Amino acid sequence: MTAINEVVDLALEGAVAVITVNSPPVNALSANVRTGIDEAVKAAGADPAVKAIVLHCAGRTFIAGADITEFGKPWKGVPLNDVNATIEGSAKPVVAAIHGTALGGGLEVALSCHYRVAVPSAKLGLPEVKLGLVPGAGGTQRLPRIVGVEKALETIAFGDPMSAKVALDSGLVDQMIEGDLRAGAIAFANGLITAKAPLNKVRDRTDKLAVDASVFAAFRKANARKFRGFEAPEACIQCVEAAVNKPFDEGMKFERETILRLMPGVQSRAQRHVFFAERQAAKIPDVPETTPTRTIGRVGIIGAGTMGGGISMNFASAGIPVTIVEMKQDALDRGLGVIRKNYENTAKRGRLTMADVEARMARYTPSLDLSALADCDLIIEAVFENMEIKKEVFGKLDAIAKPGAILASNTSYLDVNEIAASTKRPQDVIGMHFFSPANVMRLLEVVRGAKTAPDVIATAMKLGKQIGKVAVLVGVCHGFVGNRMLAQRQREANKLILEGAMPWDVDRVLYDFGLPMGPFAMSDLAGLDIGWSRETSKSSTPRELLCELDRRGQKTGAGFYDYDEKRNASPSPVTEKIILDLAAAKGVNRRQISDEEILQRCIYPMINEGAKILEEGIAIRASDIDTVWVNGYGWPVYTGGPMFYADTIGLGTVLDVMKRFEGQHGADFKPSALLEKLVAEGKGFKDL
Repeated sequence: MTAINEVVDLALEGAVAVITVNSPPVNALSANVRTGIDEAVKAAGADPAVKAIVLHCAGRTFIAGADITEFGKPWKGVPLNDVNATIEGSAKPVVAAIHGTALGGGLEVALSCHYRVAVPSAKLGLPEVKLGLVPGAGGTQRLPRIVGVEKALETIAFGDPMSAKVALDSGLVDQMIEGDLRAGAIAFANGLITAKAPLNKVRDRTDKLAVDASVFAAFRKANARKFRGFEAPEACIQCVEAAVNKPFDEGMKFERETILRLMPGVQSRAQRHVFFAERQAAKIPDVPETTPTRTIGRVGIIGAGTMGGGISMNFASAGIPVTIVEMKQDALDRGLGVIRKNYENTAKRGRLTMADVEARMARYTPSLDLSALADCDLIIEAVFENMEIKKEVFGKLDAIAKPGAILASNTSYLDVNEIAASTKRPQDVIGMHFFSPANVMRLLEVVRGAKTAPDVIATAMKLGKQIGKVAVLVGVCHGFVGNRMLAQRQREANKLILEGAMPWDVDRVLYDFGLPMGPFAMSDLAGLDIGWSRETSKSSTPRELLCELDRRGQKTGAGFYDYDEKRNASPSPVTEKIILDLAAAKGVNRRQISDEEILQRCIYPMINEGAKILEEGIAIRASDIDTVWVNGYGWPVYTGGPMFYADTIGLGTVLDVMKRFEGQHGADFKPSALLEKLVAEGKGFKDL
């Protein structure tokens, strides 16, 4: 064995040279890895004893992508395109031996090899679009040549990996290896030597490029809603079009020009910010990674309704047994029925087998008795959002739960410290705020109380990752991070419709900004009568007046909007009249309100509130706030989250507008001390 450098070595196995990359944890394409592979291929090519080459990786994965810590820094080592040219230009067949993941640059390296073998568990993909980029080392040009244009469009523009079986069926992988991958790849290479197999250069293939231009038009049309606002998916499509319409070298040039255009852009910087922010959120200064965690072998859920049922599915899906408790049998049966239906619908879409459905349902132990939770390691209550009810539940749990069990509340707003005070074990109490639908939404706000023990925090954060959530640690305040900031937007949206805008104006502006829907469409979807009752209604807001007319939202066919039988929305004359009449009754002189004012009135107070949250230590860092909003509220990822967006437009701009609005509309717009301080110092939230 010869060490090419500290991360790449070369060994001879008969007539086969085996290049091994060993750069943990994921064999990313750092300068050392790229240079090592380039030199190893050249060394093997120069050795007359070598008849074929295998590129193999040590550890848990093949090359999992670029080393994105190098993005934006001076280039070192051999460029990846040059490495790929060395591999593809080898006079001896090169075989990529794939396990774990071959993603991004890793797959581009594999595509430059003449053959590819993989273990059945391998995943292969080009996820660059999720960083606001296109593949930059030939992925957009080689993949269509081997899997066909339609499969390449799907893989590149969505960025989701394909399984080894799909890769085999599509021609991307030449052979599946059962058992030892290294030995299997060497055997495959020896077979090539014996058969005197040709060098299958992907760049030379054109047989799968003969498609009509309508393929691209149809793909754009089918995915227009998914790609709305994003620059990178369209750039990916254009690169695949170049693969079809241009010679290989010209297509490569187009791909290179495209990635160089996208990389310094706001969208790519924003999406890379979100990528790193999600990983940074797991780091808690006073709870180091070495903090021991508690074993969670069984989870208890109180409540089988929408939230409780959805929360429970996260654990059952992760293989953790669940005891689920309700007060009445019909509620329990209904909840379990919804859970089963959700799993069965997933199975109908091919994402689960019916055996998987039954295995997950078998992890449930239903009960009508809280004492059934006595053996649970974590108990999460998902009962009505009422402090007295929650304190009563926790008081009972204190007497039932075993020592060391974690007691968690799924509260959206309430004081976790007050809830914890209803027990004799406040160190074991924590908030775990899931977002609806809880089995789908990625965000988990982990709320630390004043007395929450470090190992409880560490356990909750670790468990969040285990069940596929992005966990963000926040402090105690009304609404924590997400809902506290949301309240600012909701207040201004409701003021704007009395001052001169209509609900559909506000919704349109926020939708065009990139949010999935505006506040009034969202209210109609959720139900206008949440928290409303006819007995206490004061006829003082448009929402109250709509509810009094039994316009409760989509479920009643009318709310702020009118809905047809397919729930398509249209502006409502009834709503417009209610708003105009109420404004007149309140003595409001309505005026024309610009789209710019609507956006600033709704978004800038949120940014200001985020600054207050940082001042108070409710969030550890500005990027945590961005993570909350991107993963929990549909904030457009291509703007990076509210705090990154603020840095993009300039904190001075935000401050000036807030001061102007403060003069016009009062103290709701008073700038935070942190915002003023950062502007005075010429800094941004990124500098905190």
